[in-house]
Amino acid sequence: MNAIPTRPEQFTNAWLEDKLGAPAGALKGFTAKTIGTGQMCDSFRLTLDWDGHDGPDRIVAKCPSANADSRQIAKTVHNYTLEISWYQDLADELPVACPPCYHAEIAENEIDFALLLGDMAPARQGDQLRGADIPMIEAAIAEAAKLHAPLWNSPRLDDHAWFRFGTGNKHLVRALLPGLYQGFKDRYRGRLGAEIFEMGDAFIARLDDYLDRGPDARTVTHGDFRIDNLLFHPETGAVTVVDWQTVGIGLGPVDIAYLIGTSIADPARRAAEEERLVDDYVAQLQALGAPADPRQCREGYRLGAFSGFVMAIFASMNVQRTERGDEMFAVMAERPARQILDLDSLALL
Repeated sequence: MNAIPTRPEQFTNAWLEDKLGAPAGALKGFTAKTIGTGQMCDSFRLTLDWDGHDGPDRIVAKCPSANADSRQIAKTVHNYTLEISWYQDLADELPVACPPCYHAEIAENEIDFALLLGDMAPARQGDQLRGADIPMIEAAIAEAAKLHAPLWNSPRLDDHAWFRFGTGNKHLVRALLPGLYQGFKDRYRGRLGAEIFEMGDAFIARLDDYLDRGPDARTVTHGDFRIDNLLFHPETGAVTVVDWQTVGIGLGPVDIAYLIGTSIADPARRAAEEERLVDDYVAQLQALGAPADPRQCREGYRLGAFSGFVMAIFASMNVQRTERGDEMFAVMAERPARQILDLDSLALL
């Protein structure tokens, strides 16, 4: 088997022609430009120069991170395998908006992969630091409902072996999060308030209770559903969901809590809007045929507030450190921490 090219400089005209279904000799050449600020993968926009062939003018190539530490953690928690599996097995089946996939393959080492996707420009990535306005949140929730509703409590969730990685990842969180939290506290002690660390200390003490709770209703979840992983069309407001490296089986309202908790910058605005937003989400699930229980969804939302806090700790201490990344992870911890305190989510543990 030929090696998978993992950087644009390893791509050839012939390889791109083959993966894009173009005839031999149809591609005269291509250029590549780095896009995004992803810390687990590297992404590139390829501009394609065709000779009489009606192929896409531009595509996006996702590749393994150039950083060895990021590649290793991606292998450990199966990030690359999960995203490739999503595009191979489910992306075309579920109605959630995600980029069209031209090619997805991964090597047995779970590091070397190539993913060729449609370029969604002029849609732009949300800005995690700035936060989202309410119409952006509402548009994102509509896509979440399309992701969650079709396989809500479906036995078909057990058809895909790669979903089982979630169990192993939970064990990893159990083993690693307490130590990572100590490093997180040291790094952000001057940035975050004492009340946040008091809540964090109490949460870590009850981590087993949190991890041992099973979902009331299982479905497909994105797992990192925040505005940095959403593309918004500047004219229509339409949302495209990207970065499927944490897709798994879980509780749908957790995605909603994660989105709202990490993406609404003003805690007062978040607190004022979240009950309505959760009720709207439940109504959309029910309209799409999912037998969602409103009470269970509201409780799942409260519990889901911890998800953004956990992700901020785990990710910040395991990916390549950057100035923007430090502030982004501080924001990703601070906002859901306020949400946890407002919702008294610790009372559920």
